[in-house]
Amino acid sequence: MADHETNLKQLDANTILHPSTNANEFAKTGSRIMQSGSGITLQDTDGNTLIDAVAGLWCVNVGYGRKELADAMHAAASNMGYYHTFTGMSNVPQIELAERLLTLAPNNMSKVFFASGGSDGNDSLMKIVWYYHNLIGKPQKRKIISRWQAYHGTSIATASLTGLPSFHKDFNLPIDGVLHAESPDYFRHALEGETEHEFSVRRAKELEELILQHGADTVGAFIAEPVMGAGGVITPPEGYFAEIQKITKKYDILFIADEVVCGYGRLGKWFGSEIYGIEPDMITTAKALTSGYFPFSASFITEQIWDVIKQGSAKYGSFAHGYTYAGHPVGAAVAMANLDIIEQDGLVDQSAEVGAYFHQQLNARFAKDHFVGQVRGHGMLAAVQLMQDSDSKTFFDAATKIAPQVTVECYRNGLIARPLPSVDSVAFSPPLITSKSDVDTIIDRFEKSVRTVIAKQ
Repeated sequence: MADHETNLKQLDANTILHPSTNANEFAKTGSRIMQSGSGITLQDTDGNTLIDAVAGLWCVNVGYGRKELADAMHAAASNMGYYHTFTGMSNVPQIELAERLLTLAPNNMSKVFFASGGSDGNDSLMKIVWYYHNLIGKPQKRKIISRWQAYHGTSIATASLTGLPSFHKDFNLPIDGVLHAESPDYFRHALEGETEHEFSVRRAKELEELILQHGADTVGAFIAEPVMGAGGVITPPEGYFAEIQKITKKYDILFIADEVVCGYGRLGKWFGSEIYGIEPDMITTAKALTSGYFPFSASFITEQIWDVIKQGSAKYGSFAHGYTYAGHPVGAAVAMANLDIIEQDGLVDQSAEVGAYFHQQLNARFAKDHFVGQVRGHGMLAAVQLMQDSDSKTFFDAATKIAPQVTVECYRNGLIARPLPSVDSVAFSPPLITSKSDVDTIIDRFEKSVRTVIAKQ
């Protein structure tokens, strides 16, 4: 068995270019191979059983080994494994799913565009922003404003929107027409004595200055996650989105809510927009829509935008955008079964209740520790800010790679957590089926791991 696993790891190293992986370090260490999963745990081929406190990549909301999803996949694939949705073609699962999603989505969304993931969902909305403004006679209104620390994908366009420099360096990104406003990270960027609301007003003023610098008639959209995910689990400070939306509405700029991480119960509501008073013109969702069991995304547009697209087709012909797997019948069937579980098991409410407990316990456990500066997040989304000294607000040197060190130790202790090296934080987004008892175990294993690492610094 050991020889077999060694051969698998060598074969992996010899054949696969892994995403978001340090290729140089990987060549030395090799891969960890996951073999099976059940509930909130995974088993790897080395015999380790691990609590997955990240739910894959923020997505396995209903947990692993859900037979209901496997059965839905089997039934759909047995009935009709695939057919395209171009030129007005459709299938029953995507129709039923679209109707259901529009009853859940905030702000009177009118139509759903299906694709395969968050990147192509956001990419599609970027194109629709350009198409929409061309059709209404404002072709110059094509710039899109994102924010530093944001994450919106890794395609050429969406990596440009992503506000993490490592996704730009040596990739010739960002592309022209993508601008970045300042981060909403109050902890790192507030001025001395500045309240959260004052910080929000300042960030909105800076956004307005950026718009005016480039010309309000050239800016078509603003995109934001309700809570930033990969950029640090950054919750918006008090009044932030209210102030930002004053500016976007003032200059007739479309608002895109990227709900890829936050959507479908992660924050204790169906969508993060509900919590923070966001009134989007477009929404992107993916990840938890199928709990990661099938690559699938759903992007939403309002009736106003749909009307313009319809008028454009009457004038110019087909809406010339789409993907081979858009509205895939198997993916749509899995999404329907996944939504059934979320609703029947009350996982949105459970996320709110257990999430509040999770944050309470994290704060209590590290209240007196100088190496924790902040516990951030909302619902079942959290991050622990690691610091050299919280009293003096001294961060670790980047070369220390403190967050990766901690998550390596977590793995040794049977816990998967996510390092966010750009902000020296460790992130958690456990499946929504996680209980309060599970939370206690997660925090126990994390505390043991982080104290072991800090003692060596």
